[in-house]
Amino acid sequence: MKAGVLDISDLTVLTPERTVLEEISMTVEPGKIVSVLGPNGAGKSELVLAIAGQMAIAEGSVSIGGTSLADKRPEKIRALGVAAVPEGHQVLSKLTVHDNLQAAGSMHSRKELADAVEGAYAVFPEIRRLENQRAGMLSGGQQQMVALAQAMVCQPKILLVDEMSLGLAPIIIERLMNVLVKLRERGIGILLIEQFTHLALGISDYSYVLNRGRIVFSGYPKELNENPGILHEAYLTV
Repeated sequence: MKAGVLDISDLTVLTPERTVLEEISMTVEPGKIVSVLGPNGAGKSELVLAIAGQMAIAEGSVSIGGTSLADKRPEKIRALGVAAVPEGHQVLSKLTVHDNLQAAGSMHSRKELADAVEGAYAVFPEIRRLENQRAGMLSGGQQQMVALAQAMVCQPKILLVDEMSLGLAPIIIERLMNVLVKLRERGIGILLIEQFTHLALGISDYSYVLNRGRIVFSGYPKELNENPGILHEAYLTV
């Protein structure tokens, strides 16, 4: 297995009520953005949770560079190079911006952490100016920058991004999407869950469409743009 490749094979995830993901197989390579689209309830967020170690895997496998992520705690998965930006601008609201970034890099040495935090500030100078403010006092857009900066501090090989644009102004969404493109240029692989399909397809190298926990399409964004009926049908048959 090529170093840094996230490989998902025949992944099935269950809850007591239902099967939320069934036989999902996909690959995210370094320096590629792979988008996962589909209606609410399709299983997109559960996919992120399962990869990140926050939801149990019933069947199948998830690995990075050939190392299995199954049954590993979230902090171990982060240490192996997989960082998540969960839905909802999640930050440590009572801590300062700087302390949020410090907390995200607990696996690093002191120098590695200082370098990683400085690298995150270089990408987001907006939050450097707010480093001594409590994260809970920031706007939604600023909190999302902090959340993405936290993931960057982990220095991931693979970044899982779940509904980053939710509730944000268009100018902030554009800013964050541009950051994802820059991270791709650095060789980071990105699995992108996104509600705005046109934005996701605009920066993706490959795309999947989920519906009712199963993959109903996999291919290049151009194919989805040229055949809008594929997405239309997925969003209608929920």
